[in-house]
Amino acid sequence: MRASLGSLAVAFCLTLPLSASPQHRGRADAHSAPKQGPAPFYGVPNTAHDRSYVDHPGHVNAPHVDGNRWVGHDTGPNDPNYHLNHPFEHGPFNGGFGPEHRWRLAGGGPSRFSFGGFNFSVAPYDVGFCSGWLWDSDYVAIYGDPDHPGWYLAYNTRLGTYVHVMYLGAQAVALHP
Repeated sequence: MRASLGSLAVAFCLTLPLSASPQHRGRADAHSAPKQGPAPFYGVPNTAHDRSYVDHPGHVNAPHVDGNRWVGHDTGPNDPNYHLNHPFEHGPFNGGFGPEHRWRLAGGGPSRFSFGGFNFSVAPYDVGFCSGWLWDSDYVAIYGDPDHPGWYLAYNTRLGTYVHVMYLGAQAVALHP
């Protein structure tokens, strides 16, 4: 009996780091997180305000990833919708990028949301593209934006869509004496 309780205690202790981790592994999401973010855009920018993002029948009319192609990430580096006077105003995000770092949203909404102790805000121009996001349970992967300094791309693994997000800094940790 004592040996089985000891084994149970060891097994429990081994699972704690997995359940406490802000990163998510092993969930069967509807869409796999892309292996990498978009390449810098070269070409004629698509500046149409009433554009369609439907690149194939059945695809969502929002910025999304189709294979390795970031559909909608074609407005170029001079897009005024993503211009910031002070890029990285709150410092750079260094919590981890790409499919190895999928984060569970921990509440909030487009103007301010968090995961893993990090705070973000959706770009005003992109707010309409995240109306279906579940702010307390969806998973996202973060990618750098090579065209718009100060912005990152948050890819929603449930919906397969992405939006531009700004890093607002880490949450303050209360220290108790």
